[in-house]
This record gives sequence, C-alpha cells and structure tokens, in this order.
Amino acid sequence: MSRMEQNPNKELLLDKKWLNEWNRQKKPRPPLSKNIISAFLGGGAVCLLGQFILNLFISQGMPKELAGNPTITTIIFIAAMLTGLGVFDKMARIVGAGLAVPVTGFANSITSMAIEFKREGLVLGTGSKMFALAGSVIVFGVVTAFVVGIISALIH
Repeated sequence: MSRMEQNPNKELLLDKKWLNEWNRQKKPRPPLSKNIISAFLGGGAVCLLGQFILNLFISQGMPKELAGNPTITTIIFIAAMLTGLGVFDKMARIVGAGLAVPVTGFANSITSMAIEFKREGLVLGTGSKMFALAGSVIVFGVVTAFVVGIISALIH
C-alpha cells in the first residue's frame, strides 16, 4: 500500500500549510507606528474639540455638571453632519481609529445606515436600518446602566 493510499489528504494538508505560511510571509506589514501616531492625534483632536465646546457652554453660564450633555450632543451632530457631507470617511482614512472614539464612531455608523437605505423609504429604509444598528446599542446601554445603578445603590 502506497503512502497516498494510506492518507490521500496528507499531501493536500502539507500544501495548505506551506501556502498559509507563504501568504503570511508575503503579506505587507501595516505601518504600525504611523497608524498609532495618527490615531492618537486624531482622537486627541476630537477630544480637544469636545473640550472647546464644553468650555463654550460653561462660559455661557451653564453649570459644569450639566455642560457635558449638550457637548456630547453637539459632537454627535458634527460627526453626523460630516458623514452626510462625505467628509467623515475621508478624515477616517487619514486618522484611522482616532475618529472611532465611541461618540463619533457611533454617530457615523447610524448616519451611514440612514444614508445607505434612504431610497427604500423613510420608515422601512432609513428608520428601520438606522435603528437596527442603534437598537442593540441602546438596549445594551440601558441594561448596563440599570445593572450599574443597582450595584451602586447596593454599595451605597
């Protein structure tokens, strides 16, 4: 009995291992340092903008404790508007993960879904597709807030 008759897939398995190793070696390495620096600077720019907006609300007489809510709303609005204008994606190609901080990344995701499915109608297209993504985030956010609230009440 020959080796092929004993295990006909052995040769194929060796070829897959060799091919996977060859692909891994030939695959271009991402510019890790550049990506880290651009993400840091992009995320820092978003945070700097947020701090500027927060200071603007505080300078208009809003209490510090309450100024965070309109600041986040403003950042969400800006990210959604930039997505609608097609600018957010161009910025994200340059800055990378720096723009994916939770608020701006979430606003971009929701707005992108709304734009993509707008031709299917206001309710069945924009509304349902937009909230298909947002719904799970909102549900998990509410459940998490509830659990944290219960734990906080039990501790205090």
